[in-house]
Amino acid sequence: MYFSRFLSLHALWVTVSSVIQHYPSVWGHYDVCKTQIYTDEGKIWDYSACQPEAIDMMKYVKVNLDPPNITCGNPPENFCGMGNPYMCNECDATIDELAHPPELMFDAEGRHPYTFWQSTTWKGYPKPLQVNITLYWNKTIELTDNIVITFESGRPDLMILEKSLDYGRTWQPYQYYATDCLDAFNMEPKSVRDLTQQTVLEIICTEEYSTGYMANSKILHFEIKDRFALFAGARLHNMASLYGQLDTTKNLRDFFTITDLRIRLLRPATGEIYVDPHHLTRYFYAISDIRVVGRCKCNLHATGCREENKKLLCECEHNTTGPDCGKCKKNYQGRPWSAGSYLPIPKGTANICMPSISSIGTSPKHDRIWPNISSLGVSNPNQECNCNRFGSIRDRCNEKGMCECKQGTTGPKCDKCLRGYYWHNQGCQSNVCDNELQICLNGGTCEKNVRCLCPPTYTGVLCEKPSCEGNSEACNTGQRALTLPCLILLLPLIAPLGLSGFFLF
Repeated sequence: MYFSRFLSLHALWVTVSSVIQHYPSVWGHYDVCKTQIYTDEGKIWDYSACQPEAIDMMKYVKVNLDPPNITCGNPPENFCGMGNPYMCNECDATIDELAHPPELMFDAEGRHPYTFWQSTTWKGYPKPLQVNITLYWNKTIELTDNIVITFESGRPDLMILEKSLDYGRTWQPYQYYATDCLDAFNMEPKSVRDLTQQTVLEIICTEEYSTGYMANSKILHFEIKDRFALFAGARLHNMASLYGQLDTTKNLRDFFTITDLRIRLLRPATGEIYVDPHHLTRYFYAISDIRVVGRCKCNLHATGCREENKKLLCECEHNTTGPDCGKCKKNYQGRPWSAGSYLPIPKGTANICMPSISSIGTSPKHDRIWPNISSLGVSNPNQECNCNRFGSIRDRCNEKGMCECKQGTTGPKCDKCLRGYYWHNQGCQSNVCDNELQICLNGGTCEKNVRCLCPPTYTGVLCEKPSCEGNSEACNTGQRALTLPCLILLLPLIAPLGLSGFFLF
């Protein structure tokens, strides 16, 4: 009796192993994020990491000002030009044409000839005129382009741009701006062009954007793309290298991630070395536009982000859930949640949430990740299709009359390679590296586009992982971690066999 049960267990293991073998792309890669593109060879599938497209985040922003009564117009007051203290206009909150409320910092530009937010003038001098402008989204976002602030007044003499990663509970500086960095913040002035890959996370003070009032000098930047260029090249043509670094360089992805931004205006533009107390109506802050471009952070588990109840939510894939796809769904907690990965390039690893132990053996509706075991083997390929024997799983059609292509292969006969693969004498092989787009990391060198030759201290497809050479315990732990999930998944299937006393490990 025990022998027959052992045979049943063996048959079950063979069946589950078959499932794992025949669904490698579903378990490990971004098959749900593929899109069809057109090439010289026709229409093919282009695989990419799951992430929403970059959008204008100011469409969804909310804003707070501190102090709340800092906006001009209540009571009405005059403000004058920096160059000519006698050329003045009025700010009056009760008249639309003369009002300058905060929402005009990110309006569609055009309701009136000039639309901008404006603070009160520096009528309280010598008390500091300071304003905190907080932008928040109730959502984690990843910046993909420069933050651009356009001033209608002169650019401030002193300013700090800050970020929060915890919805405004704590703040950290992004960049300092000053006419004299050493005097204002005790920091040597720098430009983002002075940074390197090793210092990309450095917080700098720049004097580049703190000149007095000039008609062509109203714009202030926080340079995201220049930091990207340190890894992807001046024209950002080597994004694969950047994505590899985002996966492997500690804190790099968090550097471009925010939940809130805070613009701290500490001293208005004076245009001079001293403030003229007789013409204080010349000193104020005015912003006509703020530009923030980014994408919803979904931990590489979603391609879409929607607005629901005035909140942005990721449309999660890979059996994940939450506003940032930051946890596994119920019944899909068979292994700890993990963010998706850009590596191995070009396809990435999805780190799909696995079925929980209690859900094994059920047949959830529309479940693409864990097929019903009873449905396996129902395909009866019986048609000649002349499928390429190196590119297809078998040389006959499936029940739908189509060739079933191996990973990386495409075409009606499975005789062409997807982008990122090349044809070898045994079919399509991954184009692991090419020294231009898919660069071996950590000092690795590319050998014939097939593999990265890694230094002794690193391993992985692109030499992205520290090697466990010389640390046998770490290696053994890693091997055990790969085996245990498979064994654990079998437990609920083994239990009905009544194999008490049978130890798997």
